Amino acid sequence: MQLLKAIYDIAAVMVLFGAAIFVHEFGHYWMARKRGLKVEGFAIGFGPKIFGWTKDGIDYAWRWIPAGGFVKLPQMTTSTAIEGQSDGAEKLPPVTPWSKILVAFAGPFMNVVFAFALATVIYIVGLPVPINPPIIGYVEPGSAEAKFGIQEGDEITRVDGKQVKSWEDVQSFTVLARTNVVPVEIERKGVTNNYLLTAKVSEVLGLKVLNLDSRDHPVIIDVLKGGAADEAGLKAKDEVVSVGGVPVLGQDHFVKMIRARASQKTDLVVRRDDKKVTLFVTPRVDPTTKQGFIGAHLTDSGRIMYRVQKPGPTPWASVTEVVDRTVATFSALAHSRQTGVGAKDLSGPVGILTMLAAWVNTDYRLALNFLVLLNVNLAMLNLLPLPVLDGGHIAMSILEWVRRRPLSARFVEYATTVFALLLISFMLYVTFFDFKRMPLFRSMFSREMQVEQPDKGGDSSPPAPATETAPKQP
Repeated sequence: MQLLKAIYDIAAVMVLFGAAIFVHEFGHYWMARKRGLKVEGFAIGFGPKIFGWTKDGIDYAWRWIPAGGFVKLPQMTTSTAIEGQSDGAEKLPPVTPWSKILVAFAGPFMNVVFAFALATVIYIVGLPVPINPPIIGYVEPGSAEAKFGIQEGDEITRVDGKQVKSWEDVQSFTVLARTNVVPVEIERKGVTNNYLLTAKVSEVLGLKVLNLDSRDHPVIIDVLKGGAADEAGLKAKDEVVSVGGVPVLGQDHFVKMIRARASQKTDLVVRRDDKKVTLFVTPRVDPTTKQGFIGAHLTDSGRIMYRVQKPGPTPWASVTEVVDRTVATFSALAHSRQTGVGAKDLSGPVGILTMLAAWVNTDYRLALNFLVLLNVNLAMLNLLPLPVLDGGHIAMSILEWVRRRPLSARFVEYATTVFALLLISFMLYVTFFDFKRMPLFRSMFSREMQVEQPDKGGDSSPPAPATETAPKQP
């Protein structure tokens, strides 16, 4: 059964991701044919062919590197670094700037159309939204937060002036804030207080997070073979309940207790398959920090509650929310010095495919919702006015139109090839950090999710952004 599920997940991811690329490239292809341009190739992916065929002089192919695709149009500026050399055997007439603009714009336009189509499906079938409230668990004694009087059981209601409904919201708004001193509104028994809290940088994500922990029990993602956790019998998906008889209030709390128990045999209570199991672990001594560690990755939010909002958000609301989030991300990148968000924090093909797989593994409606985000992001990124991107083709075509003569073929080819190589280098760069974030991605597969069906009349609460808590390694 596990093998069949893995095959299903992989197949679903390839179909969904391939669909996003296909509609984009089909937009270029369809418009090129309508405008009378010659089409030499249509490819999903880059690199060597997995399989392909030739029909009516067009080379169709599915290629190995799932980082995009291309339609080979010799009458438009192409990149030999990505698409390979054109056969060049046929003398072709020049293309008008208007035709180039239409062909370039058709790809992103089709992604937006596809996003609205997916959002319409979500509106009909409903959307699971997280309902775990951001209840504070562990507060480190002596910390600034403790001195402010913040306690376990308090609920965060606003971060950086924005209303929050889940820890996912708390994390997202903290990351995107343009300062590390973040205004936070916290409620206790109906009384609201406002604080300016200093965010810290997560060791795993490299992004700022509040120095507050959720009240959820941490969940083991994986165990290092031969480590103290492995010898004690800890397993992936174990939910840590207590350490040395002390209830665990979150992953930070657990990590601190383990670090303080170097070389001390300690009883560990975990919940496994809805049963409590007592284990004994002896944390080893880290030679550098002299603190205890057991060799396990863990994360909070092992049990995430969802409620199906049906009907789902309107297609317009779904797409505009994604646009707003994308603009906020661009803004955070533009103000990297204040936010701490950089190119390394973006996801490449590996990260995108892994997150899509996690949502497929969780609920097909969440996978479709992620695909809405992916299509809108593809459209917006491709419209950036950079050579090799669709926006670059549009910008150069407008310049050609204004000048009333073509740009230098040598200049255009040089600029396009240089930016293509830069794009490939950027993909490799973000992919490197995708691999470093693998423990975080694995945590998405380790979650236990419970979906509550809507009451009659549905639930009109808006969907919340879906992100994950950073895993830690005690």
